[in-house]
Amino acid sequence: MTTEPVRPMPNRAPMGSGLQRTRIVAVLETGSASAGHERPDSFRIATVADTLVENGVLCLALSPRAGNGLTVLEQLATRLPDDAELGLGAVLAPEDAVRAAGAGADFVMSPLVAPDMVHAARGIGLASYPGALTPSEVHLAWRTGATAVQLFPGGSQGPGYLAALRRALPDIPVIPGGGIECGDVADWLAAGAAAVVLGRSLLGDALLPGGDLRSLGVRTRLVCAAAADAPG
Repeated sequence: MTTEPVRPMPNRAPMGSGLQRTRIVAVLETGSASAGHERPDSFRIATVADTLVENGVLCLALSPRAGNGLTVLEQLATRLPDDAELGLGAVLAPEDAVRAAGAGADFVMSPLVAPDMVHAARGIGLASYPGALTPSEVHLAWRTGATAVQLFPGGSQGPGYLAALRRALPDIPVIPGGGIECGDVADWLAAGAAAVVLGRSLLGDALLPGGDLRSLGVRTRLVCAAAADAPG
């Protein structure tokens, strides 16, 4: 089976320079509470964000589950250094992409192909990373105007699937996310990933009260070193 050649779309928002350099996106669950724990407050989230940036991850995505993502985003946008990139996850509606940009977001992410949202983000120069799994979905997301396509859920497929996908669609940048383990970062990048999205495997318990920030710093440095040494 052949596909129509993919041509660059005018005004496609580019991938941020920080993400291009480090090739790691760290996802912070800002609104969910683990069993027996309160959800993290804004100070704890900011402390975790500081730890990630100080140890080499410059691209952070807030993945809210209780509606406080925009508030936290605004706070971090004034706190973090200029080379840090902030995004909002689980964005499906075009108006939410516009709100995210107004709160200081550099990019938006979604778990699926949401054409209206991608169009809205592209129209205001906001990078977008919609989720897709099959070759057809990946191709659709790219033709819609995405900056890159998030392979989601990537962890259940493995680097071999990405390598096969890249052979079929070599011109489309793909960023695996969803269940990616820190120890597999080098394998994903070697398979052709433009970057890798990490969540709980990187964050661990850091967002919980009393969570281990020292271990988070160690994991972050190791992940960044693996990404720096990976081909591509």
